Order: sequence, then C-alpha cells, then structure tokens
Amino acid sequence: MTEDMSIESYLAQGGMLSNPANVPPRYRAALLKLMATFVDSELAGAAGFADIINEGPGIKARIAAAKIVLEKSDNADRVLAIMGDFGADTERYADHHPWTARLQRDADIGQNRSDHDMRLAVFNYPIEGWADAVVMNLLMGRAVAVQLAEFSLVSYQPLAEAFRAIAPIEARHAELAEEGLERLIEEAGKDGLQEAIDYWWPRVAASFGAEASEKFEGLKAMGLRRTPNGELRTRWQAEAGAILSRLGLQPGT
Repeated sequence: MTEDMSIESYLAQGGMLSNPANVPPRYRAALLKLMATFVDSELAGAAGFADIINEGPGIKARIAAAKIVLEKSDNADRVLAIMGDFGADTERYADHHPWTARLQRDADIGQNRSDHDMRLAVFNYPIEGWADAVVMNLLMGRAVAVQLAEFSLVSYQPLAEAFRAIAPIEARHAELAEEGLERLIEEAGKDGLQEAIDYWWPRVAASFGAEASEKFEGLKAMGLRRTPNGELRTRWQAEAGAILSRLGLQPGT
C-alpha cells in the first residue's frame, strides 16, 4: 500500500490486511460479525449433533459422528483464536452460550437470528433422529463448502488462511454424510428421507442470506465478499441437488 493510498482504496483494489491494529472500525465490525457467525454456527452445530451420536447405527457411524463434533469444535476454536486477537474474551465466549438451545420443530424464522448468539438460523432447529441428522449434515455440509470457498478469499489474511485449512475438514463432513445417506438407503430404503430433505432444504437455503443484500457492496469493497448471495445459493442447489438425484431423491423446494 502506497503512503498516499487510503486503507479503503487499498482493500477495494484487492489488498490484504494482517494486523488487527491496522483495520478501520467499520472493517473490524464486519470482520468480527463474520467470524462470530462462523464460530457460533460451528459450536451450535456440534452441540446439536453431539446429542445424536448414540443413535448412530453401529460403532463406525458413531465414531464418524463423534469425529464431526470434535472437528467442528476445533474449527470454531481456530477462528475464535483470531477473534481473540481483536480483544474477544475467548474463554468466556465459548463457555457462556446455550449452544444446545433449539426452537420447536415447526418454527419458521426464515433468515432471522435467535436471541442466543450469532448462529445461522438453521442451527436453531432441532434434529430428530439419525436419518434426519444425516440429511441435515449433507445439505448443510454442501452449503458450508460453498460458503468457505467464498470466505477463504477474505482480505484479512490470518482468517483467509484459517478458512482454507478448515475447508477440507468440512468437505469431509459432507462426504461422510453422503456415505451415511447411501448406507441408510441400502439398509432401510428411502422411507422418511424425502420428508427430511423437504424440511431442511429451505432452512439451509436461507443460510445464504437475502437474494439482494444491501450490505453486499460494502462488504465487497472491503474484500470480505466477492460473490452475491443468490449465486452462492444457486451453486449449492446445483451441487446438493445432483447428489440427491444420484441417490434417487428429490431436492426440496
């Protein structure tokens, strides 16, 4: 960055930042919100999935579920450490939120956040049984892969590096869910699976945010976003839909 260039211009031209002391206030607020959303979603997701481990059909399924819980918690911790660089009380942060809190199954909050924390709305809904958990993990796992491809390019270098390290771990979670869904179909057929897909599909889709976000251009100018919400959602719909079609199931609406 040249001496006569503002940080805003530097970021708008694709510049990267790496020191918390150098970030402007508006950038800091947006960056912390992005990180909090990821951390809270990972911790809430891990907490919800932990409750279902013992419903896994066999020891290998339970080991896979436990590994997902462990790795999601570790992924959250990796990003939480970066939040700590900005002054977040990381120990209190992780220990004083009701990560297991859920709404009623028939609740419909769209893209709204809960009063608990910054988790994506989808992590406010309860999981009901092993098949439901596998479907949710598959659909959300594919969504996370799309979102991490976007966030791995953010202009705050330490966070971009963290997301690039996390991406293959989360991709494996989606693969495990796909393998689990295949196994369910082989052993028990498709009964109830389409119902679970129809339930989770719109809730996962909502995690991409509004089609036309007024905040997008501001985030793009700061190097914190590149691709509009609608394009990311369309990419997810195509990828998740292709997996379901291969298994003889239908995407939700």
